[in-house]
Amino acid sequence: MKFGECPLADAAGAILAHSVRLPDGTLRKGLTLEDSHIARLAAGGVKSVTVARLESGDISENDAARALADALARGGLVASSGNTGRANLRAPASGLVVLDAERIHRMNAVDEAITIATVAPFESVAAGQVAATVKVITFSVAADKLADCIDIARDGTPPLHFAPFGSKRIGFVQTRLPGLKPAILDKASASMAARLADLGLTVGEERRCAHNLKDVAAALRELADAGCDIALVLGASAIVDRRDVVPMAVLDSGGAIEHLGLPVDPGHLTMMARLDDMRVLGIPGSARSPRLHGFDFVLQRLVAGIDVTPDDLTRMGVGGLLKEIHGRPMPREQEEAAPDDAAPRIGALLLAAGRSRRMGRVNKLLAEVNGAPMVVHAAKALLASRAGPVVVVLGHEPDAVEAALAGLDLSFVRNPDYADGLSTSLKAGLAALPADIDGAVIALGDMPGVTAGDIDALIDAFEPTAGRTICLPVHDGKRGNPVLWARRYFADMGSISGDVGARHLIGENADQVCEVPRNNRGVLIDLDTPEALAAHREANGGQKNPA
Repeated sequence: MKFGECPLADAAGAILAHSVRLPDGTLRKGLTLEDSHIARLAAGGVKSVTVARLESGDISENDAARALADALARGGLVASSGNTGRANLRAPASGLVVLDAERIHRMNAVDEAITIATVAPFESVAAGQVAATVKVITFSVAADKLADCIDIARDGTPPLHFAPFGSKRIGFVQTRLPGLKPAILDKASASMAARLADLGLTVGEERRCAHNLKDVAAALRELADAGCDIALVLGASAIVDRRDVVPMAVLDSGGAIEHLGLPVDPGHLTMMARLDDMRVLGIPGSARSPRLHGFDFVLQRLVAGIDVTPDDLTRMGVGGLLKEIHGRPMPREQEEAAPDDAAPRIGALLLAAGRSRRMGRVNKLLAEVNGAPMVVHAAKALLASRAGPVVVVLGHEPDAVEAALAGLDLSFVRNPDYADGLSTSLKAGLAALPADIDGAVIALGDMPGVTAGDIDALIDAFEPTAGRTICLPVHDGKRGNPVLWARRYFADMGSISGDVGARHLIGENADQVCEVPRNNRGVLIDLDTPEALAAHREANGGQKNPA
């Protein structure tokens, strides 16, 4: 790859290395310069630009990232192309990510431009969550270097392996000592049910018995005979020795102790045993809390069908300090505000309440475009994307607009104050969205050229932990619509008044904005005037309004 500054006259076909701000907008880095871009740069007084040019044997950043991601995906993860040299590997379901760390290290050492970042080994991921990302940090890589990485990825077992959580029958034993309140047992049952629900499981068999060898052994034997795959034993008293009640009960029922102790805090006093084909986990009282616990690490692997040996347990200490202790506090406010590890839950808002004043007497949303009212195109794009549910805000001629959308899987909310401006429709729509979403795509009903791919690209880019909480499409250096907003901005949007949207929040939160390049010019085009509608129809075969 050639890289450097060149005169503007020689820049056509090259890749712009750095963004250039112009009076009529910004040309973003990574753009392949065409004659129209050269003209804009010249008009802006630019004499030279820094560019990159691919040479023979170079692979473009996007093609290289996707090729390596495809090679890594053979372990069960799903590769998806992003942009700017990034390709993600997502979990197809809930499960664990098993890594061959040494081979990941080898691939990252092949060339400084090729990077692979993953979650931690055996980390639990939800369906759709990114488990790894391939990022090419220059505009291209040498084909032979990419081939070396792909060879490592394809040699032997996959370096990235996805182990889905399976269907296991779970037994749960709680023991009692005199004075232990039933409410404590009930609370522990509820906590365990919630913990198992995260794995897609339920408690199949539950037993409560006295904390003595005979009764615990009998309960374990009942669970084994009932066909339980895993038995969880929460004792009224912690296991402090192999000769304690719970380990001895395992032996008395015909089982064997495999390991006692775990280098994870909380979870030190965890026991692993086996009774016939049933694995037995003796867990300490700290597991009554819903917080992450050492026994979760063991349970998750067993549910994912991964065998766990005593050697595996002794290796859980690195990263095993989970407990909040003096000198290493876990910020509670941050923890409570942290997003779920699952894929983001993104709703959608379609604003369709305006009076179409610039269009004249015609309701623009009902104007026919390519055989259907333009609002139908906007709604179908949202429905075909991963955003949902889709809430449509009605105002002007609500019955007619709703009738045009009949038969589509949409929710409707009517804004009686639509005449007071766009801000009122935002408030009405946001109030109708579910309370548990992480963000919302806010789309306009007069933009029929937006596609489901444009919307999904915004969702792919959305990552609050990485500072990408406002995602918007960019075409030819210009920002467009729709915009994906994190939930944190909903309150600010609700305080807006008048006929304005939330654009000012983009300027106020510039560090949180992620521009997503799109090849589709439709993200820039809103058909709100007769001239715009006529031009669009002419470009698309002369479609006309129905009589």
